[in-house]
Amino acid sequence: DGGKTWQKSTGEKYNLPITEETAEYACNIPEEHELINQTAMSADSKGRPYIATYWRPEGATVPQYFIVYYDGKQWHQQQVSNRKTPFVLGGYNTKKIPIARPQLLLKENNHEVQALLIYRDEEQGNRISVLRGVPSEKKWEHLYLTKFSVGSWEPTYDAELWKKHGILDLFVQHTKQGDGEKADNIPAQPVLILRWGGR
Repeated sequence: DGGKTWQKSTGEKYNLPITEETAEYACNIPEEHELINQTAMSADSKGRPYIATYWRPEGATVPQYFIVYYDGKQWHQQQVSNRKTPFVLGGYNTKKIPIARPQLLLKENNHEVQALLIYRDEEQGNRISVLRGVPSEKKWEHLYLTKFSVGSWEPTYDAELWKKHGILDLFVQHTKQGDGEKADNIPAQPVLILRWGGR
């Protein structure tokens, strides 16, 4: 209705404005835990949200990828990576980050939701990777989609092709980013479309 009414996952309507005290929380993450901005989000056929992002778990030094999702009754959070290399997002200016902001795609088969988390990690040679799994089963498989490095690339894909045909077309171009607003000059790089059926 044009944003006139808002509701929680339970269907309870909010009294506007939504405040820190009245908001429903999918997941509480403390400050200074390397939470990245611009998370990825998808929804299943029932409209239940799935969120992919990364942060550093409490008591750990290494940021990890997580899926946060609503199963129709409650919110869950699940660590899906097992990274070994620490890094810190704090400080001044734009950081050269060793991992990409992820993309998150969902597939459904017999009412089972399978998630595909697409990313790249310096720890893995900056190759394009996919973590594939069924969140409710807490089982995740790692796949490489390239043998070559894509540098500081972050994933983008053809959302309509995925939605209509279940085909993943990734826009790929090797990029570099300097730390702290510094340029990292490289020659012009070719643009590729990487197609993966995801089956």
